[in-house]
Amino acid sequence: MKPLDPRLVRGARAVRVHLAATVATGTAVTGLLLVQAWLLAHTIAGATEGRGAADLARAVAAVAAVAVARGLLAYAAEAAALRSAALAKSQLRRRLVAHVTGAGLPPGAGGDSPPAPGPGGADPVWLSGAAGSGSGTGTPRAGELVTLATRGLDALDDYFARYLPQLVLAVLVPVAVLAVVAGADLLSAVIIAVTLPLIPVFMALVGMHTQARTRRQWRLLSRLGGHFLDVVEGLPTLAVFRRAKAQATIIRRITDEHRRTTMATLRVAFLSAFVLELLATLAVALVAVQIGIRLMYGMLDFETALLVLILAPEAYLPLREVGARFHASMEGVAAAEEVFAVLEEERGGAGGGTAAAAALPDGPVRVRLEGVGLTYPGRDVPALSGADLTLEPGRTLLLTGPSGAGKSTLLALLLRFASPTAGRIEVGPADPPDDDGGGGGWVPLDAVPADRWRARIAWVPQDPYLFDAGVEDNIRLGAPDAGREEVRRAARLAEADGFIAALPDGYATRLGERGARLSAGQRQRIALARAFLRDAPIVLLDEPTAHLDPDNAAAVRTAVLRLLKGRCGLIVAHDTGWADAVDGVVRVEPARAGTEVPS
Repeated sequence: MKPLDPRLVRGARAVRVHLAATVATGTAVTGLLLVQAWLLAHTIAGATEGRGAADLARAVAAVAAVAVARGLLAYAAEAAALRSAALAKSQLRRRLVAHVTGAGLPPGAGGDSPPAPGPGGADPVWLSGAAGSGSGTGTPRAGELVTLATRGLDALDDYFARYLPQLVLAVLVPVAVLAVVAGADLLSAVIIAVTLPLIPVFMALVGMHTQARTRRQWRLLSRLGGHFLDVVEGLPTLAVFRRAKAQATIIRRITDEHRRTTMATLRVAFLSAFVLELLATLAVALVAVQIGIRLMYGMLDFETALLVLILAPEAYLPLREVGARFHASMEGVAAAEEVFAVLEEERGGAGGGTAAAAALPDGPVRVRLEGVGLTYPGRDVPALSGADLTLEPGRTLLLTGPSGAGKSTLLALLLRFASPTAGRIEVGPADPPDDDGGGGGWVPLDAVPADRWRARIAWVPQDPYLFDAGVEDNIRLGAPDAGREEVRRAARLAEADGFIAALPDGYATRLGERGARLSAGQRQRIALARAFLRDAPIVLLDEPTAHLDPDNAAAVRTAVLRLLKGRCGLIVAHDTGWADAVDGVVRVEPARAGTEVPS
């Protein structure tokens, strides 16, 4: 591991400020250390020589003043370091969240380059790890990213507040001490200069041995956090299939592995501290022995001997402390390296230029898929192959097919959650221009910024997510700036106003996490109300009536038909009962797509 990762300096503005402050503070601490050593030697030597009480009182007061100044400076430096650590962690978290969600780097989030517009939305395919990474090592799952952004980056406190300041002192103090000791006693300076490099050499050897252990410890912690989050989210399903105990066994095994790895790392840390202490003690002993012999034979004056003896341990102390702080900060540094690895990964569906954005009309658009396929890295069988269809304003298609045929993958492609590996997806105006040379005004979908494209889409998933907030707030997610009357009108259009009025507090009723107070059909109608409020020209629906009772299914069906009127619509469903309500049916077969069948 590098003593200072340059990516930390480039990636977080707070680190650069902190480094400058740390160097200034370290220089001041080094100066005070030398002054204090000289004052102590001068005071003790003066006392043995019988100097006056007034002179000794002034010397003692000076020593006390320097000690107080060192204490205050150390307190201020650590407080500033912790503040810098908090800012740096915040900047890294914001960059990580911006990268994962595709929101772009927010203003003031740090970094050397100005913030660029992001792709405009989270990438579930990338977050799930299903798509893999370009390196073939796989991408972190959502739970692992949560652990990385929380517990992992929190460990950077020791790195910023203790390791970096000590690293600066390890450079400044030994050099300054050597210079002063060389001026006072050359032989002692030679002994210190010869023995001092042994400490960093042994530190490097121990560090190389510890690095692999620390990385394994962090990987296990990340795996444990990710798996635990997945298990918590899937507890209802696990309980239904009676697999909760099996998962508890897996978590216990991963926890035991993490415990063993942590204890092994701690053993190495304690042993390395013992080795460094032993080396420093032997080196100081060499200086002390030759100082004592020469002092006994009158070859050295008492004040100089005291000065060298006081300063000799100080030359080794910063290096010993660096070794101790190194192990304490390794977990945070390993987490930071993981963050930078995630930031350097390419996300599917990201990107988007501004040149093609001008060709995207403000009104309704057409979407065309020609030979579209998607094969995830590391997989041999395509998730989708040879899809051909056209979505047009005022026309709705039904996408059917067996499970695993690629229906959800096609939706992911249209939502820009993934990019096709074969064929092309194009978007054009509803009314193609007459003077475009026959091209119809089509532009590649991946050339359009994803956030601008998704603003044109109302997506109603099979299992919409509702937050533990009021009904009105949950509906307003479709258009955050919408007024109360607009929200209620959307609810009426979605056939949701009736059951909302029957709730204890009406539109102010809190729904519970994931809409726990509502039935599946009611949750679906809240999601449809969001779509009505969004008023987007393109509507994508995934199994809108799956697993609903007849009454709720009828209400949802009525609302869906109302929502699709005059819009460009695509319904993904196993239920062929939708065929009489759409303009065309497209059947998707595994690894290939069928052709459109008029309804």
